[in-house]
Amino acid sequence: MRIIGGFHKKRQITLPSKIDISPTTDFAKEALFNILRYYTDFIDIDVLDLFSGTGNLSYEFASRGAKNVIAIEKDEFWYKFILQNIEKIKLQSISVYQVDAFQYIANSYDRFDIIFADPPYNIENIEKIPDLIFDNKLLNDEGLLIIEHSAKISFQNHPRLIDHRAYGKVNFSFFQ
Repeated sequence: MRIIGGFHKKRQITLPSKIDISPTTDFAKEALFNILRYYTDFIDIDVLDLFSGTGNLSYEFASRGAKNVIAIEKDEFWYKFILQNIEKIKLQSISVYQVDAFQYIANSYDRFDIIFADPPYNIENIEKIPDLIFDNKLLNDEGLLIIEHSAKISFQNHPRLIDHRAYGKVNFSFFQ
């Protein structure tokens, strides 16, 4: 896994040899950030990374100049993995919390310019994430929510969906 842009471009992040999650591929991540650059400048934005896993997207946003990145990861192993990489790479703009993403959404009063959610593809209630985000007013007025999901999930009838892109098995749905 590597950081593909910004101050830490080409920085390799070594993953454990046996992992039970699959980080967003470099190909899909590069495509995502090419799209996002039309929505934001990255500098001085506030980002929420839900279901952070390896921290892959948090590192990318921080490397590109995000002012504040909050990474939410429930699993203790991956939470510690993110903490270690924040220290190793010196990404002071990232804060990581070990908490369930749905609990964080329900109890947060923070507002963000970008929210990225990459829940496990088999998680229950993935289709409720956009409504939870908007009902709890976690996005700033021009904010953007991106959900990474499998092709089995479709948000095409959601009133706030503005775009959908597929890159191999990776799907991104964009909401505003």
